[in-house]
Amino acid sequence: MQLRYTYYVLPLFLAAGAFAADPLPTNVPSANPKVPGTVYPNVLSPELFETIVAQGANALENPSATVTFYGYDNNGTMVPTAAGSRVEATKTEPDKNTYLVLKGQKGADPNYNYGTHFLFQGHELGLDSGHTHGYITRINLDADGAHRVTLMADQDALGQPLPNIDGSTWYPFSQRMLYTTEASLNGGVLQGTLDVPSKVERLDGIFGMGGFEGIQSDPQGRLILVEDIGGSTGTVNNFAKRPNSYIYRFLPADISDLKKGGKLQALQLTSHADPARPIFFDFFASADAHILSQDVQDMHTYGIVFSTNWVTVHDTAVDGTAVFNATAAARAKHATPFKRPENGQFRPGSNFTEFYFDETGDTDNRTQAGATFGGFGAIFKLVLNGDHGQLSLLYNSPDQVHASFDNCAFWDADHIVFVEDAGDTLHTQRQALDSAWLFDVTASYAHGAQPIRIEAEGRDTSATLDSLFGAAGSAFTGTFNNEGDNEITGWHESDGDASVLGLLGAKIPTPFRKGWRLFFTQQHGDNFTWEVLSKDTDDDENGKGNGNGQGKKD
Repeated sequence: MQLRYTYYVLPLFLAAGAFAADPLPTNVPSANPKVPGTVYPNVLSPELFETIVAQGANALENPSATVTFYGYDNNGTMVPTAAGSRVEATKTEPDKNTYLVLKGQKGADPNYNYGTHFLFQGHELGLDSGHTHGYITRINLDADGAHRVTLMADQDALGQPLPNIDGSTWYPFSQRMLYTTEASLNGGVLQGTLDVPSKVERLDGIFGMGGFEGIQSDPQGRLILVEDIGGSTGTVNNFAKRPNSYIYRFLPADISDLKKGGKLQALQLTSHADPARPIFFDFFASADAHILSQDVQDMHTYGIVFSTNWVTVHDTAVDGTAVFNATAAARAKHATPFKRPENGQFRPGSNFTEFYFDETGDTDNRTQAGATFGGFGAIFKLVLNGDHGQLSLLYNSPDQVHASFDNCAFWDADHIVFVEDAGDTLHTQRQALDSAWLFDVTASYAHGAQPIRIEAEGRDTSATLDSLFGAAGSAFTGTFNNEGDNEITGWHESDGDASVLGLLGAKIPTPFRKGWRLFFTQQHGDNFTWEVLSKDTDDDENGKGNGNGQGKKD
């Protein structure tokens, strides 16, 4: 099979850093504390405020047998109803947001004008005990309450339950939403139409099965995927995990139809200590040796630049379209593993030659990896030059205060936001909840400089109770299937342009102006999805609906 591409020439946008940027938000001094039984509101930079666009209790306009509300499954009540019980509905955790401005969108009501501004998300937890029944929703930002949230799909085109969904992006070349799920051997990539109901198809024989989360496209339709699979802990290093996840590139045979296959490749670094050797690990060898290896230390050392290339791990023209294990294939081809990378984005103004991604690390302050070996998380800069490139460290977290990075979005040409997903364990250890951090990609963090905290996330009542239920164990009756402590997820900044010119990274963002909007979801608990706004913005071109419940046409 010969790979075919249609090349799009983007207009010449200003180079990164070549314009007068707006003032940056002011630093929030500290994270919200974690105190049992105490509820905290989100604290944003004083220049910003937030408004709810949807929450878990929003009724779907077109409910199914398994899901009736935006953030809950139909396997219980929203809160326990019996004294001493902790039995409640599974909270589905809407994850990565994708904002699009679209015309002609329909819903369950053929007589309703749904407007033009939409926010799509997959849901991370599912109905059954294995949490494998996910679904896809669309928030209609111009609509009234009855039409506010639409169920796009909870089954695939074959009638099978959807898996848990983590990442999403719009792929304009095939006019499909792409969704990812990080369930390792049950994970993979799906594509869905914009119809209601959406036709959702699994692409397991194309991309393989893996722990995929972040997914982004360049103007040639090539996709970069970021995988998050936690590795095994060591015997001595029992609170640290070995690197076990990969960065992938997919080269489609036909960008108008991903089902036609292509090449899946994985990133490989050349060792700094031995330039003749690629960095890879023998999966069957000691995890302890990998966790504290010289290569891992070098990857988390400022100033070291690694040469990179892409190794092909699967080619449908040669290997066919049978389902395969992408992680095992990357490992077999000696690709370079990372410590739980989760998300990444192309830098605006770089002509898609710079890609920034994170590592979550070990989410435990007892990690023997410490800062030296990436135990608290890191952020990398990948420079792309055809099949080769360079990788360097932008930021290595020095401590538990700045840790466990997950979702991200560029704020403007020179600044990117990475949010935390520390989890109950690290929240309790550091007695602090998650934060959103603004990083300067032109700065050096080698000498102790730190990013700007633009949000200290709080914890709602429902999540506070769930944290109690999860920790109390036998003090309450019934099994428990929810997580406590809110997580920041789906941090997403976009002008909603659904054309190739609207790919994230093609335009330099102008936050809160010229149609650029910012969203995030406060996952767990009441599952609030927020829009962040600027107190100083007076923009007649902000692209919002007119607030009358019927939406305005663009």
